[in-house]
Amino acid sequence: MIVHQEAIKDAVYQLFDEVDALSVQGYDEERRVIYWNLGSEMLYGYTEQEAVGKKLEDLIFPEHMRDPVIAAHSNWLKKGIKIPAAEITLCNKNGGDVTVFSSHVLFTNERNKHEMYCIDINLAEARQAQAQAKLKENMLEAVFEATPDSFFLMEEDGSIIDYHAGDSTTSEYVGKTIEDFFPDHIANKFKFYTTKAITQEGILRFEYELAITNGMSYFEARLSHLQAFKQVVIIVRDITEQYKAAETIKQHAYFDSLTLLPTRFLSLDRLSQMLKEAQRSTEKVALLFLDLDDFKKVNDSFGHEVGDKLLVAAANRLTLALRKADTVGRLGGDEFIVLLRSLAGSRDVIDIVENLLKIFREPFQVDGKELILTLSIGIATYPENGDCTSDLLRNADAAMYQAKLLGRNTYSLFTKAMNDTMLRRFEIEEQLSMALERNEFEVYYQPKIDVKNRSIIGAEALLRWRNPLLGNVTPDEFIPIAEHTGLIVPIGKYVVKQALSFLNEWKKIHRKNYTMAVNLSPRQFRDKALMSFVEQSLNDENIKAGSLEFEITEGILMDGSSYIDDALNEIHKLGIKLSMDDFGTGYSSLNYLRQYSFDILKIDRSFIKGITLNKADFDLVKATIAMAHSLDLLVVAEGVETHEQFTLLDTLGCDLIQGYYFSKPLPAKKLLDFQVAQSD
Repeated sequence: MIVHQEAIKDAVYQLFDEVDALSVQGYDEERRVIYWNLGSEMLYGYTEQEAVGKKLEDLIFPEHMRDPVIAAHSNWLKKGIKIPAAEITLCNKNGGDVTVFSSHVLFTNERNKHEMYCIDINLAEARQAQAQAKLKENMLEAVFEATPDSFFLMEEDGSIIDYHAGDSTTSEYVGKTIEDFFPDHIANKFKFYTTKAITQEGILRFEYELAITNGMSYFEARLSHLQAFKQVVIIVRDITEQYKAAETIKQHAYFDSLTLLPTRFLSLDRLSQMLKEAQRSTEKVALLFLDLDDFKKVNDSFGHEVGDKLLVAAANRLTLALRKADTVGRLGGDEFIVLLRSLAGSRDVIDIVENLLKIFREPFQVDGKELILTLSIGIATYPENGDCTSDLLRNADAAMYQAKLLGRNTYSLFTKAMNDTMLRRFEIEEQLSMALERNEFEVYYQPKIDVKNRSIIGAEALLRWRNPLLGNVTPDEFIPIAEHTGLIVPIGKYVVKQALSFLNEWKKIHRKNYTMAVNLSPRQFRDKALMSFVEQSLNDENIKAGSLEFEITEGILMDGSSYIDDALNEIHKLGIKLSMDDFGTGYSSLNYLRQYSFDILKIDRSFIKGITLNKADFDLVKATIAMAHSLDLLVVAEGVETHEQFTLLDTLGCDLIQGYYFSKPLPAKKLLDFQVAQSD
């Protein structure tokens, strides 16, 4: 008989520990000792410490019995062939014979692992043997009392001949059949599995549910055929708590706890079913990959509680806007998935997408706040853009990424070119993850030239990356990816360290107070350790804060987060110069110049390129220089490539220039040489 209840162990162990006249050993599936009572120590001479962990065959079995013992144990575990009780001669620690009557019980613990217990009676003393036999009987009674399972012993025709249920003993079931006290559909299950158990070896199991007074309960039945006695043992266990726990886990796995929408797992499973249905018909299936534009700003500005409520509201709006046959799921964060089935053509998809964009332009009302939240949507259709879930999801993601690049609040249909772009992006991301450790980066420096005396006053540090597999990767490609993955934080620190180290060397060689400009990205501002790192790096290289210049774009300031303001204030307190890069390309630059303590203004190269070609660019650059000087700001012109541009900027009073007219970005050694060449 197989008893499946870990809970009885303590009681049984306590019983065996108190009876030193009975030798009881427990073994795991590998026949290693897990239990060794005092009776075993007295009978075989091994202490518990000596025995635990040792294998059964290595302790008390003579050499000629070891292989049969291993085989018998394996047959019980794998085939259900029980080891019969028998009189055998074993050996003690000193090699002496020990004749015992040995019987065995197989347990299944709560981890569904088997444990075999051997109960050995020393036949040297008949009186002791009789006592142990009685004890064994009492032990089995204790086992029945300790376990909450119900035990049925039946004839092969289904007649119940014995019944046990915990510590209660009753004969109400004896002489009856399962059909007498179970509903027909459950009784038929018992009958089916009983017949099956009689015709095959091993243990059969099935589950069933039963409505009782306090609701629905769930049970597991295990059946084993005792062929020698033509009887069937049935053990019934109440698994209601386990079932409810499993259902809770399943609920969390299948449905998002916040929005109650299907999770990624369930959504993709439904997509798989949709594709199978679509293969049998001529209808289309579409996958929409949705991302909430600028959702992070809501969390940063109003807190995660408001952000969560907004996500719930967005999920409800999506669900109400779609057909019941469609699926809305949450992939995570602010990303959603929409599955559209039974589509006649692409126009149907576009109509649905345009409606989603339209309804999301209506403000959300959350905690008395009116919040605007738009969508970027990527579209992939079956069979044009893929015939499996992974391809469609990847391609819809690529299309959504393109929608972001188009300015957000729009949609994009997947094209092969997007796939090529995404593959390139994945390749860069993969190689970028270890680029710093492999020393693949190098910092180049583009000189800054004083317009009046044409001398170098400093340089801007620009990162370059050469990868063995990808070759030279442009900053325009890898910087956004580094920003997205967070790798920009360690990479940015590398640039600062390299730039300040070079600046120290440069100043020592030429005995001049050069300046060094370094670009800061939005992600770096979220690094709380940024300013302390910069301050320590300045001290390490003995560089004054005023010799370091941080260049930031308007995009950083548009974020509006408090940590941006805090970081800018720290930069100002340390005495580091602050430069607004790409001036003129945004919409609020003048306001930011008034709001923050900038020292330098850099006119974007797009305006410099046109100053000798059209009056509008000339007038804009002229006005910018005049306005900057009125604010006591130095002006740097980027992208100066011709003598005519340089001459005109000199006339307009521009302070500094950068561009190919004087020099492209150079490695550190060449910049040192370039400086020497200019001095000659």
